[in-house]
Amino acid sequence: MSGPGTPGPGAPAPVIAFHGVGLTYPGPPPLTALHPFDLTLDAGEYLTVTGPSGSGKSTFLNIVGLLQAPTAGRYLLDGIDTGPLGDAGLTALRGGRIGFVFQAFHLLPHRTAEDNVTLALLHAGLPRRERAATAREALHRVGLAHRADALPTRLSGGERQRVAIARALAVRPSLLLCDEPTGNLDSGNARQVMALLDDLSAQGQTLLVVTHDPEVARRGGRALALHDGVATCGEVAR
Repeated sequence: MSGPGTPGPGAPAPVIAFHGVGLTYPGPPPLTALHPFDLTLDAGEYLTVTGPSGSGKSTFLNIVGLLQAPTAGRYLLDGIDTGPLGDAGLTALRGGRIGFVFQAFHLLPHRTAEDNVTLALLHAGLPRRERAATAREALHRVGLAHRADALPTRLSGGERQRVAIARALAVRPSLLLCDEPTGNLDSGNARQVMALLDDLSAQGQTLLVVTHDPEVARRGGRALALHDGVATCGEVAR
């Protein structure tokens, strides 16, 4: 269930490489939440993930996001084997290489849009002035430079989600991991967010988007469908 091909000598490592990755809870009785499978996601690819409740989407998302360790197989992120890493190593890898976007935005209501983005950079080792400049650059990328001083309570749902995307982009992640990014939005704001993700993909950002929305699922280049913990990957049906 791999991607376009195996990298040749000197080629960059895939952003995601699953080798027989799966997860079984010991029980009793044992419960397999995700059956072992292979997956490769190369830099610049756009993968959408679908499946009904209980299909294994949350388990898959937690493993990709380094929030839960698989019980089978090996997961390499940017060529780094995540299995041997301890908590500190996983936290550093997650913070530096994965940008998270959630359905519920998770913005601090009494901090400006720029402040919310800047907070993502507190552990990046950057001087304060550089953190502020990076935050403004990220807001510019999502079309919200003019709203940098606005509080989330004064922003529309679509604007709040774009601030959340800017916050995720600020760390310059290898992977932008989006969990139902349009789930709390009306159709107009959802289209704006989908268009933004399309633009980011066109700029070379690697995207993994979990969604229940068939329209969002059709935006990617490849689709991963999960059902009863079994993963099936293929090209998106247009």
